[in-house]
Amino acid sequence: MSHLRFIKKIIPGIIFGFLLTSCFKDVDFGQAENIALEPDLEVDLLFYQLNETDFLDSETGQFTPVIRDTVRLEFLDDDYIQDGLMYAALRFRHENRFPYEIKSNIRFLRENNRNQFNVAYIIPAGSETSSSVVDTTHVLQGNDIVDIRRSIKMVIELEVKGANESLEGELDFMSKGLFRFEF
Repeated sequence: MSHLRFIKKIIPGIIFGFLLTSCFKDVDFGQAENIALEPDLEVDLLFYQLNETDFLDSETGQFTPVIRDTVRLEFLDDDYIQDGLMYAALRFRHENRFPYEIKSNIRFLRENNRNQFNVAYIIPAGSETSSSVVDTTHVLQGNDIVDIRRSIKMVIELEVKGANESLEGELDFMSKGLFRFEF
């Protein structure tokens, strides 16, 4: 019986000793600074649907072939975002049901309105029954990522080629950004 009591006392001690030494043996807490998180953030930038009334001057009511809109990208104005941004993919999609070609120029500007970069393309003419679709992606990474880091405004400029006051149709626009960070 004395052997049995001795074993009952020694075995829990041995098990407890193994637990203390084996759980933390290979952990190096000095490497915690080397851990890098790479989260992705998908953001809707701007959506709209235009028709012929959007090409009328708000003050005079006269037809104008060129319209502009500016959107602030406030989420980019953050030191945490600025330091961690490593990659951006910007997607722009136009669906044209106007019977005219439309020139699209999307500019990204600094706070002082200095141009950082442009994405320009022609949207082919469409019709009420058959829309014309342009779906493009602009990727910024490496040295080019500085351009989006410095941007705070996105300016959309559309010019309808050859149209007049009898313009009829619609234009849909969708834009998204996929931003990858490393922290």
